[in-house]
Amino acid sequence: MSFVRGAWKLLVGVKDALVLLFMLLFFVALWAALSARPNPANVTTGALLVDLSGTLVEQPEEVDPLSLLAGATDAVRQHRLRDVVRALETAATDDRIKVVVLDLDSFVGGGQAAIARAAEAIDTIRKAKKPVLAYATGYSDDSYQLAAHASEVWLDPMGLTLFTGPGGSRLYYKGLIDRLGVTTKVYRVGTYKSAIEPYTRADQSPEAKQADQALAGALWQNWQDDVAKARPKAQLAAFIAQPQQQIAAAGGDLAQAALRAGLVDKLGDRIAFGKRVAEIAGADDDKGEGAFKHTRLTNWIAANPAPSSGDAIGVITVAGEIVDGEALPGTAGGDSISKLILKGLAEEDLKALVVRVDSPGGSVLASEKIRQAILQAKAEGLPVVVSMGSVAASGGYWVSTPADRIFAEPSTITGSIGVFGIIPTFENALAKVGVTSDGVTTTPLSGQPDIIGGTNATFDAVIQSSIENTYARFLGLVSKARGMPVQKVDGIAQGRVWDGGTARQLGLVDQFGGIEDAIAEAARRAKLDPAKVHAEYLEHEPGFAAMLFQGWTQDEDDSRKQADLLARLAQARMMTLFRAVSDAERLTDGPVVRAQCLECPVEGGKMPVVDSSIVARMLGWLAR
Repeated sequence: MSFVRGAWKLLVGVKDALVLLFMLLFFVALWAALSARPNPANVTTGALLVDLSGTLVEQPEEVDPLSLLAGATDAVRQHRLRDVVRALETAATDDRIKVVVLDLDSFVGGGQAAIARAAEAIDTIRKAKKPVLAYATGYSDDSYQLAAHASEVWLDPMGLTLFTGPGGSRLYYKGLIDRLGVTTKVYRVGTYKSAIEPYTRADQSPEAKQADQALAGALWQNWQDDVAKARPKAQLAAFIAQPQQQIAAAGGDLAQAALRAGLVDKLGDRIAFGKRVAEIAGADDDKGEGAFKHTRLTNWIAANPAPSSGDAIGVITVAGEIVDGEALPGTAGGDSISKLILKGLAEEDLKALVVRVDSPGGSVLASEKIRQAILQAKAEGLPVVVSMGSVAASGGYWVSTPADRIFAEPSTITGSIGVFGIIPTFENALAKVGVTSDGVTTTPLSGQPDIIGGTNATFDAVIQSSIENTYARFLGLVSKARGMPVQKVDGIAQGRVWDGGTARQLGLVDQFGGIEDAIAEAARRAKLDPAKVHAEYLEHEPGFAAMLFQGWTQDEDDSRKQADLLARLAQARMMTLFRAVSDAERLTDGPVVRAQCLECPVEGGKMPVVDSSIVARMLGWLAR
């Protein structure tokens, strides 16, 4: 009996110890999160340190903090574009900020239109006669597009500058699918709807290659024009065309090659760079050699909130893949977005609605649900203006059709007006291991879609009719919205993706401009003075745990720098492999009927979130 009592006391003691340990960990995490949250009072006269480690996005993702702690996904810092722009533009007129420092050492990237908008904000500081100093161990396309607008561009003596331009390999699964015996039933409309080609071909079709080449060429020309305008003395064309010759002429020293080409102004390590900043901002002697007085970006954003006076112009953000049902920010859930719009119409005194789109599309049903909510705003007499970000294609264009006017950027990726569906069936794969199927039917559609025995001709005809009908509806929406004959829309649709400049020429967008221009246009259409309105963002309020974790992961004083440019570029290419896994998940779990641009770039260079069990299964298949 004494043994039982002793064992019981031991178990109770273990339980109490675990409870105390959990509480200790909770309060430590709570303290760390609260201490890392932005502090608007912590503004120091000196430099504004804009550490853009991570990505620049339209809407940061909100993920489950427990999943992040468990290592289920990467906690990559995401900077909201409008916050960064506001921080830079307010710094231009604030006497406390003597210099702006761009730390681009671990900048992963962002959409080209987003980066161009941030670069414009840097120009605002330059026009205010304030210096902007940029530093990185290595510059690639995205980071250099920002750095080029700085007054001084610094590069580590061991670093390099490397420009690759848009483009690269895509994966095609036809060989693997045939080897596994999987049948992919594809239902499509549109000559250029190349999203389905990875499942049906071993290479890119001539039509898709032609379209992709035109898009990549336009985006690359926009990038070169922007950089050349910002740094007209740089020998950009020669460095891009023959980098090996430029490097050889510098004796193989990549940093010296960038300096000689005028791409950077100074070579120096972080200490030398910090001393240069300290000459302007003042030295921070308490923090060692090369430290300078500065205000963190998050604190500056908190100290400079967005204006809230005047009449309200509602702004709803449709960012990320459009999916059915509810979704957290960073993914556009059809139910989530429509509820936010309807709630804003019911509870806020909105004078107009601006729809900010940065999405490659997705579910047709979810896109239509969002469109119907936007139409409700029009039914209540509100002007509707669409502002396109880096990507507004397929379903992203579908939700744009109710607009009274559409704004885009020259480097916006838009169009992709097409519809497709795809269903995998496994009759041949099962037959390889001796598994067959049989049964009875009462109608031509009994048991359909039969992914075990294969779909039949009746089901295929029904789905193809649905795809064609949805495409015709898509054409009709665009025809009515843009005032074009359906035949003309069909000619520029066909699933083809366009850059913003070409889309404007084709009549798919009305004019160039950013979100600020769209808000001003919405105000004018509501017969209001654009200078006397404010943007009322209709957004999901993050949960308590998410807010704590966001503050914790956004501490800019950490040392998690990923300074090796070549390693970053290699990891970016690794995204192609992970996207294959994401495509496999989409093939089996996604909606059948989609208006989605799968060939559009991933926003902000984000790594697709994938199920590790699917990775294991794919590796197992490949090993057979």
